[in-house]
Amino acid sequence: MTIETPLAEALEWLFRTRAPAAVETKAREVMLDTFGCALAAYRHPELGALRNALQAADPGSVSSFAAYFAAAACWDEACEGSARAHGRPGIAVLAACGALSGRQSYSHGDVVSAYLIGYEVGGRLGESLRIAPGMHVDGAWPAFGVAAAVVKLLGGSAAQALAAVRIAACQMPYALFLPVAAGANARNTYLSHSAQLGMLAANAALGGIAAPEGALEELRSRALGGAPRSAPLAPPGEWLIAETYLKPYAAVRHVHYGAAAAMALRPKLAGRLAGISRIALSTYGEALVYCGNRAPRSAIQAQFSLSYGVACMLATGELAPDSYSSQSLGNPDIRRLEAKTQIAEDVSLTRAGKRGATLVVECDGDKFEHAVDRVTGDPSMPMTRAGLLAKFVRYSGLASGRGEEFLDAPGDGRFVPLSLP
Repeated sequence: MTIETPLAEALEWLFRTRAPAAVETKAREVMLDTFGCALAAYRHPELGALRNALQAADPGSVSSFAAYFAAAACWDEACEGSARAHGRPGIAVLAACGALSGRQSYSHGDVVSAYLIGYEVGGRLGESLRIAPGMHVDGAWPAFGVAAAVVKLLGGSAAQALAAVRIAACQMPYALFLPVAAGANARNTYLSHSAQLGMLAANAALGGIAAPEGALEELRSRALGGAPRSAPLAPPGEWLIAETYLKPYAAVRHVHYGAAAAMALRPKLAGRLAGISRIALSTYGEALVYCGNRAPRSAIQAQFSLSYGVACMLATGELAPDSYSSQSLGNPDIRRLEAKTQIAEDVSLTRAGKRGATLVVECDGDKFEHAVDRVTGDPSMPMTRAGLLAKFVRYSGLASGRGEEFLDAPGDGRFVPLSLP
C-alpha cells in the first residue's frame, strides 16, 4: 500500500467531518499565536524590504502577502510546532488562508475548517516523509497542507485536494539546512515558498491539471532516499493538532528544555554570575544535530543554539525576540557564559525517543543541577488561555480584547485576519 491510499482516506475523513469543539479551540489558539508572532516580526527592516519588493513586483497579490506573512511568522522562532512532524504544519497554511480571507469574505468557521485540514495533512506527511539529513523542513512538506487547505477554502473536494498534493510533490524543492549553520536568514523564506507552492498546486488541481499517482512515493525515493525511516500515516480520527506545542520562548523548541532549566536555576545564581566556572547541558540527540551552533553571530544562529539559549536565560532571565538583537548577541555576560557551556548527548533520552535536558552549573565551589522533561506549551503542560493571551499582547502590541474576540468569534461570523500590516 502506498502512502497515497491512507492519505486519500484521511482527506475523505477531513472533508466530511466537523472537528470536535476542543480541536476547533486548539486550532484557534494556534492561529492566534501565529498572528502574534507575525505582528511582532513586522518591525524587522529586512521584512519591510521584502514586503516592499513583493508589492513592487506584484501589487496587491494574495500570493505575495502569503509569502510575507509566512516569513514573518517564523522570523523570531516563537511559533508553533509539532514534535511528531518535526516542524510547523500551520504557518504556511494560515499564511495562505489569511491572505485569501483578506480578499474574499469567509466565515470564521470556514477558515478554521480549512486551516485544520491543512494542518492535519501537513502534519501527517511531515511525520511520514521524514526529511533527509542536510534538508530543512520548512521548504518541504508544509506545502502539502497549504494545497489541501486552499482546495477546501475555495470549495473543492477531497479528490481535488489529493490531486493538489500530488502536483506539489512533483515539484517539491530540496530545501537546505545550510543557511541556519551559516547564519543566513534565507531560511526564513522557506515557508513563503511552501505557501506559494501550495496555493499554485491547489489552483492547478481546481483547474483540472493532473499529476500522476505515486508522486509522493517517487518523492520519497528520490529526494528523501537517505532520510530516517518513515512512520505510518496517522489514521482518520486522530487529530495531530491536539499535540501541537506553543512556545513560551523565542527559540527553536530543542532549545527550550535547557533554557527552562536555566530559568529554574537563575534565582539560586542571583548576583553570582561572575563566579560561574562551568555549565554542562545534556539533552537528546536531535537537539544537538540541529542546535549545535556555538558563539553565534547572527539571530538565526542564536535561535538554533543550545549554548546561547542557556547563557542568555542565565544572564537576562528571558529568551524573547529582542534576545537576538545585535546588542544581545554582543552582550559580554552572555558571550562569557556561552563559552563556558558544554553540550553533551543524554543517550537515555535519545534511545527512549524523549525530549528533555539536564543542566549543571558550578559556581564559586557550589554545584546546582536541574532537569526538565517538559515545558509550558507541551501537550502534557499546555499554555493556559491567560498565558496565550498574555503572549499575544506582548508580541502583537494589540489589546487583549482583540485576542479574546478571535478565540470566541462565532463560526458564522466573518473571519478577520489579525496580521494585515
